[in-house]
Amino acid sequence: MSDHISPGSASGSAPGAPTPDVTEASSAVAELQQLLLTTEDITAFLDQLAALTVKVLPGEVSCGITLRRDRGATTVASSDSRAGQVDEVQYGHDEGPCLRSVATGQVVLVEDLADDGRWGGYRVPALGHGVRSSLSLPLRADSAVIGALNLYAGVPRAFGPAEQLVARRFADEASRALELAVRMSERSEMSAHLRAALASRAVIDQALGIIMGQHRCTADEAFDLLRGISQNRNVKLRDVAVEIVTAVGGQPPTDRPRFS
Repeated sequence: MSDHISPGSASGSAPGAPTPDVTEASSAVAELQQLLLTTEDITAFLDQLAALTVKVLPGEVSCGITLRRDRGATTVASSDSRAGQVDEVQYGHDEGPCLRSVATGQVVLVEDLADDGRWGGYRVPALGHGVRSSLSLPLRADSAVIGALNLYAGVPRAFGPAEQLVARRFADEASRALELAVRMSERSEMSAHLRAALASRAVIDQALGIIMGQHRCTADEAFDLLRGISQNRNVKLRDVAVEIVTAVGGQPPTDRPRFS
C-alpha cells in the first residue's frame, strides 16, 4: 500500500455526510494567522493549532502534532487524549504513519487500519484506541521536515480526496505559521537572555563602583579584585556583585538596568 495519496481514491465522506467547507477552512486559516498575533508562547500556540485543525474537517477527528526532538520525535500538542495516546504507540514501537511522514516528508494515508499491514506493532494498539483511518501530513520549516500533523478518525476511509485537499492546504498554512512561531519564540528567548545579561552587567557595574570608592583603585583593578573573589569562592561573578551591593545599600540591587 503506497504512502502517497491517490487522487482517484474512493475513500472519504459517505453519501449524505458533511463535506469539508471551503469557507470554514479559509476562516480557520485566518484564525491561524490571528493566533500568531495573540498567543504568548509557542506551547499555547501549538495547543490552539491542534484544536483548530479538527475544526477544518467534518466528523469526529483527533489531531496530534509531532515534532522532531534530537534523534526522536514527540507529541507537543493534541486535540484530545486519543491522538496523544496513538502517537505514543508509534514512538514506542518506532513505526507508524506519523513517523513515516516525518521520515519521508510525504503525506501518509491509512484508509482502513483493520486491513493495513504496514506497521504490525502499531496496528493492534491503535485499533484498540478506536482508530480506523488516519492522515499524516509533514510540517516543514526552511524546507526541512520538522514534524507531522496527524489526523485520526474512528471510521474507515474518513479522508477522501476532498478531505485530503483541505488538510494539505491547512498543513501548508500550519507549517508557515509554525515556522514564524518558532522564530518568534527564539527571538523572545534571545531577548530574555539579553535582558538578563544587561541586568547582570548593571549589578556588576554597581559593585565595581563600590570597590573603586572603597579601595581608591581603577576600574580594571576593581574588576580584577571582584573576579579574584569569585574564583576563590567558586561563586558566580554576578552573585558576588549582588552581595557587595546589598551589603552597602542595605537591599538587593534591581534586576533591571537603569536605562531600560
